[in-house]
Amino acid sequence: MLKMSRLSWLSLFTLLLALVLAGYGFQQETSRAAASSAASPFPDLYEASIAELQDGLQKGLFTSVDLVKAYLARIEEVNLQGPTLRAVIETNPSALVQAAELDRERKISGPRSALHGIPILLKDNIATLHSEGMNTTAGSFALLGSIVPRDAHVAAKLRAAGAILLGKANLSEWANFRGNVPSGFSGRGGQATSPYVPLGDPSGSSSGSGIGTAIGLAAAALGSETDGSIVSPSSVNNLVGIKPSVGLTSRDGVIPISEHQDTVGPMARSVADAATILSIIAGRDPRDNFTLAQPPIVPDYTKALDADALRGARLGVPRTFVAQLDDVRVAAFNASLETLRAKGATIIDPADFPDSQELLASNNETIVLSTDFKVDVERYIAGLLEVPTGVRTLADLIAFNIAHADEELIPPFWTDQSQFIASENTTVNQAFFDALAADKDLGATRGIDAALTDFKLDALILPTDIASTPPAIAGYPIVTVPLGFLPPNTPLSPAKPTRESGPNMPFGLAFLGTAFSEFKLISLAFAYEQATHTRLRVRAFPEAIPKTQLADVVGK
Repeated sequence: MLKMSRLSWLSLFTLLLALVLAGYGFQQETSRAAASSAASPFPDLYEASIAELQDGLQKGLFTSVDLVKAYLARIEEVNLQGPTLRAVIETNPSALVQAAELDRERKISGPRSALHGIPILLKDNIATLHSEGMNTTAGSFALLGSIVPRDAHVAAKLRAAGAILLGKANLSEWANFRGNVPSGFSGRGGQATSPYVPLGDPSGSSSGSGIGTAIGLAAAALGSETDGSIVSPSSVNNLVGIKPSVGLTSRDGVIPISEHQDTVGPMARSVADAATILSIIAGRDPRDNFTLAQPPIVPDYTKALDADALRGARLGVPRTFVAQLDDVRVAAFNASLETLRAKGATIIDPADFPDSQELLASNNETIVLSTDFKVDVERYIAGLLEVPTGVRTLADLIAFNIAHADEELIPPFWTDQSQFIASENTTVNQAFFDALAADKDLGATRGIDAALTDFKLDALILPTDIASTPPAIAGYPIVTVPLGFLPPNTPLSPAKPTRESGPNMPFGLAFLGTAFSEFKLISLAFAYEQATHTRLRVRAFPEAIPKTQLADVVGK
């Protein structure tokens, strides 16, 4: 659930200085895909929307069994073969049986929801029934074979809506909270890589959710975020990602980092798909008391899909944060402001937080997360029905990794567990409570809320790659949409083990707001998406695009 450290990202941005461009002069024609789509009665699974898939299912053009077969074949093509993207740790052995049952139910009584019979990937820290045949491990061998007491609340809501839980997506192990390890690596899943740059950094920690959604290994995916782990891989994998307010979606059954910052949200190829999924997974849960603070009625977020929502909107630019980025990426962001103005928005620039410099210098988040993790992960493990490896505590996890170094602490890139060790040395003390209060003050009271109020704003906008921390420490939402791509002549940086930059690497634009402002943010993001249609300007590199389509499985 945790992105790379802020300093690591800043180093990456410095490396990319003068190498990025928002895709101008770099638009890749999509006429071939359009022609292919026109020649087939089936939607192209690389880009097919949930609505298109549901329409085909309703019309009987194909079945959910066909969809599952096609997606499993697509996973087979690129996951451990070909470009070996390592996006998926395991697939659901019950998926075909469940799909057949949902097909029969559709014929008898119609669909349960917009997700009836739609295959979705789940990050491997989101629990699913052990009897179904999948593990829930955060990518670690330490939890392999562990038996969860029930579906995670969000997984149960997807299942009740008729979605098919197709598989577990790879992730940065322990949601990037083990140590200084490359994004996208887990002991169980190996090193995941980008579908846009060969051996490229897929970002994390919801790496596989991003990769799998980007190239159509499923209709969409769930990720989780503590600070950046939905929006950052969504940005780098050319996706829409919604990081909900803490408390909008339940964390019950999700392997944690921090009860104060963790949240679960959708990663999808369009704002409409992400809104559809969020409408289903949001809601109160007695097992997660943070959800009891949300508004009593969950909105239908698909009703936020207003292409004219930017007209009259007031959007603010916290320019102090933008100054962290390289000149070319700043230029791409600035160009997006002109698009927003052209669609009727008023841009307040700058609209800085009163406490911007203090927030940038703060170390409170490190104290909160390190302290929370030890408490919260041990609570999660204590709730498991069975743990074959015998681990019970964070100290046990550290010892397990040392004892199984050949699987977990693999040289030369994946040996570190310094974050585990730092967390093990924490205690819940006054310094923790002070840091927690300071984060709320910095991120919310004197941060996002102050800027929104002082400048009379509907939302804030930032390049996604620097947007995550203020909402993370405040517990506030972000919606990211595709903004642009590195230019085609960008040099391939060395693979150590992944490449920090290369041609075609995507990046996103983030909309930020106060607590439970998702409806407004989705409206604004949708209007921008419809005005730009950035995602299909550039496709993944050819070897990373699976060839299997519905035409290859229907009737066969």
